[in-house]
Amino acid sequence: DMALAASRLKALLSPVLHCKPTRLFARYNVAAKTAQLSKSGLRLYCVRMDSTGVLFRQLFEPESCTYTYLLADADTKEAVLIDPVLETVDRDLKLINELGLKLKVAANTHCHADHITGSGLLKQKVFGLKSAISKNSGATADIMLSDGDTISFGKHSLTVRETPGHTDGCVTYVTGDQSMAFTGDALLIRGCGRTDFQQGCSQKLYKSVHQRIFTLPGHCLLYPGHDYKGQTVSTVDEETKFNPRLTKPLDEFVKIMNNLNLPKPAKIDIAVPANLVCGLHDV
Repeated sequence: DMALAASRLKALLSPVLHCKPTRLFARYNVAAKTAQLSKSGLRLYCVRMDSTGVLFRQLFEPESCTYTYLLADADTKEAVLIDPVLETVDRDLKLINELGLKLKVAANTHCHADHITGSGLLKQKVFGLKSAISKNSGATADIMLSDGDTISFGKHSLTVRETPGHTDGCVTYVTGDQSMAFTGDALLIRGCGRTDFQQGCSQKLYKSVHQRIFTLPGHCLLYPGHDYKGQTVSTVDEETKFNPRLTKPLDEFVKIMNNLNLPKPAKIDIAVPANLVCGLHDV
């Protein structure tokens, strides 16, 4: 009835009607500034603190469109950094220090061809830090990872799932509760990594994604190694329904991958040699 409708409308408007003008304008200004940042192409990093006590940050490097991921135990402050980039090491360390974290491991999802890993410089700046990469990558690091291995930080851990195809050494890092997975270049949002160099194999990539990533829970959040369209996160359910490549039969997927005709990564000639000595090269 009218009285009930009026009561509901009053409840909805109450926060605005009782908000001091300065607070109201402050909220408007925050929204306006956020919209301005979005139009400018700048990105705010994604923040998460879930009920299990995992602190999470998603960070972006604009030249190679690479995502770096920081995870930490909120209690012990032990932290892991996934796919650090050389050019953003100082930014990442500043955030880590501001949050009072203790960085234990810098882990790469594979041997990158489009940027130099920040692992080496991080090891120079953080005492006791260890680098990690798949043993199948052909690269060198302090920790050589195999399928099923775990990287611990406090009471939490990441489990390694081997997902080759983009390269032989590609891995996906999955949180213990399987609520988050960091897929590197194996699976991108509505896409996937190329397979035309560095041991690339379309059949192998298709099998990896379908058997090792799409078998995770449907609600699992998927965080890629790159994105070129401003997207930040997807889910297993989304990608199994909407990924324009990996929802196709295998033979169609192979045809798509064989006809991408992508240019060679600009930094491949310097990035790959440096990353083959992952975390240990002289920077």
